[in-house]
Amino acid sequence: MKILVTGFPGQLAASFARMPVGSHAFEFASRADIDVTDEAAVRRKVAAGAYDTIVNCAAYTAVDRAESEADEAYLVNVAGPRNLAAAAAETGSKLVHVSTDFVFGGRDASRPIPVDALHSPLSVYGRTKSEGEAEVRAILGDRAMIVRTSWLHSVNGPNFVTTMLRLMGSRDSLRVVADQVGSPTHVDTLSKTILGLLKADACGTFHVTDSGVASWYDFAVGISEIASAKGILQKPITVEPIRTEDYPTPAARPSYSVLDTTRAASILEESAPHWRTTLSASLDDVQREIMNDRGI
Repeated sequence: MKILVTGFPGQLAASFARMPVGSHAFEFASRADIDVTDEAAVRRKVAAGAYDTIVNCAAYTAVDRAESEADEAYLVNVAGPRNLAAAAAETGSKLVHVSTDFVFGGRDASRPIPVDALHSPLSVYGRTKSEGEAEVRAILGDRAMIVRTSWLHSVNGPNFVTTMLRLMGSRDSLRVVADQVGSPTHVDTLSKTILGLLKADACGTFHVTDSGVASWYDFAVGISEIASAKGILQKPITVEPIRTEDYPTPAARPSYSVLDTTRAASILEESAPHWRTTLSASLDDVQREIMNDRGI
């Protein structure tokens, strides 16, 4: 299977680069290789490549900045998927489009959100990702695969884990929001599951996250505990829970965005690992780097 992965070297696209090749022939494309907002360029690239599958990891993900850069967010998150879907329709390629829990507002939710729940985005980022999904469905219908995920992280690139490790290494305490709840998800869980769904020739909409539920506060405490146990952090740090209103941001966040992952799990006949398990494995990489730097 010849697979084009857009959005390289972002953390999700980079995760596909770490996967065993097997029967797949990956081509990784940066924005310089393919600007998804350029319709003509996308069509030329896809037509010339004769790809079996396109995995769209390209996205505008600066949630707060999107409030003041709505046009740019729209181009990448709405026009980009539309261009890729149109090109896939012309060539017969399968499109996997990665979306987000931010398409839901979560204000009235208290149990995992099903794949067919109504969208209620609270931010420019959420609205553009929701509209991007709609563009893909309008062009490809159920022939496309839309995969929503949440709280994506790795030890590469900007995300909550790398931000917390940086702050925890320089401060004695942190205040972290405790009334927003979701499922932290390692990028490798997402990339492995997408490949599994492709192997199963699955189509439609799926939710893919690590198992377990956490607030941002819980997530931060987990990072502190595991990083301290591995010797990544040299001193203990106090994490104080606060309310959303105590930490105002330009973009509103979902208060509850735990996603119902049963559809993907039933097809693959396996459950995702717990978020603390994948976090620990991810931090092993940081630990090894530290030991190598120390000559241990």
